[in-house]
Amino acid sequence: MSKFIIPHDFNINKQLRAERNQHSAFVLWFTGLSGSGKSTIANAVEQVLFSKNLQTYSLDGDALRTGLNADLDFSTAARDENLRRVAEVSKLFTDAGIITLAAFISPLKSQRATIKQIIGADNFYEIFVDTPVAVCEARDVKGLYAKARAGIIKDFTGVSAPYEAPDSPDLVVKTAELSLEDSVEKVVNFVMQKL
Repeated sequence: MSKFIIPHDFNINKQLRAERNQHSAFVLWFTGLSGSGKSTIANAVEQVLFSKNLQTYSLDGDALRTGLNADLDFSTAARDENLRRVAEVSKLFTDAGIITLAAFISPLKSQRATIKQIIGADNFYEIFVDTPVAVCEARDVKGLYAKARAGIIKDFTGVSAPYEAPDSPDLVVKTAELSLEDSVEKVVNFVMQKL
């Protein structure tokens, strides 16, 4: 940090926001392959939490790449920067008293470790949407797996680039075995224990 940057000490903090909201704030980080169901589950979970009068916000890769991260390509360095920016935004949302649902492939353990460090271990819950690549490929409404197999998309996670499954996620959701409703219920029950 530059010696000329001196953060201001604001009087309204995360604890005061939690008292007003009547719940704590943290990040639910959904990781898994493309097509695993991360965004679908996060969206449905947010609807349930919102209906319970909880302050929520969802962050999704495609949406952020059309705005905040529109200047980034898909090189390794740019992917790391994409996730770093998302982690910083998630940290701000947490400080604002919001339960943030972030759905990102985030394929490498090192990336997720950096994300956790930025957000803070006490504010970060890793949810592994554990879905076999064959199931993800069968669900592929965007046609990305077919393009990756044809060599049109390079370095595609699960096909030509690795996905490192979490060693000890806070929650595992196996979407090949659970319905959407059961997956959502599992995550919501987890969240309600953390409030």
